Amino acid sequence: MAKHSGYDHYATGRRKSSIARVFIKKAGKGAFTVNGKDIGKYFSRDTSRMIAMQALLLTKHDKDLDLFVTVRGGGESGQAGAVRHGVARALARMDEGLKTLLRGATPDLIRRDDRMVERKKVALRGARGAPQYSKR
Repeated sequence: MAKHSGYDHYATGRRKSSIARVFIKKAGKGAFTVNGKDIGKYFSRDTSRMIAMQALLLTKHDKDLDLFVTVRGGGESGQAGAVRHGVARALARMDEGLKTLLRGATPDLIRRDDRMVERKKVALRGARGAPQYSKR
């Protein structure tokens, strides 16, 4: 934890099978680092960048905070959702007044999205895909 000792607030975010650790530094210049890379370099899709930045833009803290994020597991979409959840929780820890704003957003940024991939069942092609039924 010595590597992150200069950061003021910490929170964990989860989505699908991704887990993100978010560290916030109050006196910053708006740097957003994900796994050692700038957010623009790490997330290739604009949608993923928008999702990851959603809580910061909503609270208007995108220019005055430095964020250091480590994320693992899952794909790009799940990781972006995990980063969004972690950033929202870290902002709520930093300032309790932001909690109602983050909860009132659509979707609720504080609550974890618990939807997971449904497992494949025996004798089916996928989670629900059964072979085609033929009456005759």
